[in-house]
Amino acid sequence: MANHLHEGDLPDGLFAGVTSVAIDSETMGLRLGRDPLCVVQISAGDGDAHVVRLSRPDYDCPNLKKLLTDPSVTKLFHFGRFDIAMFQLHLGVTTSPVYCTKIASKLARTYTDRHGLKDVTRELIGVDLSKAQQSSDWGSPTLSPEQLAYAASDVLHLHALRIRLDAMLVREGRMELAKAAFAYLPHRAILDLAGWEEVDIFAHS
Repeated sequence: MANHLHEGDLPDGLFAGVTSVAIDSETMGLRLGRDPLCVVQISAGDGDAHVVRLSRPDYDCPNLKKLLTDPSVTKLFHFGRFDIAMFQLHLGVTTSPVYCTKIASKLARTYTDRHGLKDVTRELIGVDLSKAQQSSDWGSPTLSPEQLAYAASDVLHLHALRIRLDAMLVREGRMELAKAAFAYLPHRAILDLAGWEEVDIFAHS
């Protein structure tokens, strides 16, 4: 189990043969169009995390872009809506197919309103994540060991969460609904980029 830092892009062939990867990103803020994408972290569920410090503003990362668009690899997120929009905006790719543990949690864990990654991870797999580095300078030319560990922690457990959440979705008869929501997620991200972030397009009014 190790955390690996890559500058600019993923190494060639790093995730060859995998069928799913957990992905998260770090930015300079949470506003689309204002705050740049700085870091992308990925894990194949093997205990290792690969953290890519992106080259801005060109974002020349063909291997990462290829992985994000590979139809044979499911990309696991927690609140993928934001990450997918960031990838669309800065990398120019539509990420697909996707799975979002936050959506899965909201559909399966209706007994609670706590669907943040820290809460879901603690309840379902007994891991207490630290969020101490969540608000730090991700645009820095170097990442601290603490930042690297934080970035890694956000992807190391998503595969295990998916297993637990899938079992709950099946038990509650909501798996097909979840799959439909996941398939819609890239389109929801495009709506965000087009200016409909807080608008419910399905509402009557």
